[in-house]
Amino acid sequence: MTPEIYLAAFFILLFAYFLRGITGFGSGLIAIPLLAHFLPLTFVVPMVLVLDFVASVALSRHTRLQVRWDEIRYLIPTTIAGILLGTFLLVNLPREPLLVALALFVIFFGLRYVFNVHGENPISRWWSLPTGLIGGLIGALFGTGGPPYVVYLSHRLHDKTQLRGTLSGLFMLDGALRVITFLIFGLLLQTELLTSLLLALPLMALGLYLGNKVHLGISHRQQLVIIGGLLLLSGGSLLWKAWGG
Repeated sequence: MTPEIYLAAFFILLFAYFLRGITGFGSGLIAIPLLAHFLPLTFVVPMVLVLDFVASVALSRHTRLQVRWDEIRYLIPTTIAGILLGTFLLVNLPREPLLVALALFVIFFGLRYVFNVHGENPISRWWSLPTGLIGGLIGALFGTGGPPYVVYLSHRLHDKTQLRGTLSGLFMLDGALRVITFLIFGLLLQTELLTSLLLALPLMALGLYLGNKVHLGISHRQQLVIIGGLLLLSGGSLLWKAWGG
């Protein structure tokens, strides 16, 4: 990694975790597409995985009493299956299809945030089966499996405190499962990964701290629009890169 890459990664990670400190999610959706411009996904995804796991542990200290474990336990079995499948594909698929898939995934959720596309009706607990599988698969492939869980749980839980606490608990468990799987597949044993993590952890902590302290005077809806716009830009630039730009 060159000094220019370290500098770019510095600002990307600080900004990503600053946003997570404000909104409670979205660090992987911001950091991974931007870092993938100059680093391989097999390096970026494990690095952000560890950072997100540490961030989830830190944030869950404030929300552990609001976790709905009765909802989480139905998601875990298919999440494990998705993580195993996604890790296998991450190791074995070529780079360009992965970049295109990541770009389309990010653009989809960018449009969802910008245009506020969602329903209000409660959904059956049977939807936990495909949600866990898709969330685990996407999380292992791209480090950004949160959106399927957010969509599902937001239709199951209508108390904001319970929703935030349950997501924090789920992300912590999901992160722990992915850390174990990535260790088995050797993705966390790369030479430069430990050095990069040691440099990135203070940035993550600083970003979370600043995000928690800063109140921008904008509504939750406006925050989602800003994040959605950033996702559209990062997803579009990834498509350009994947198609030879």
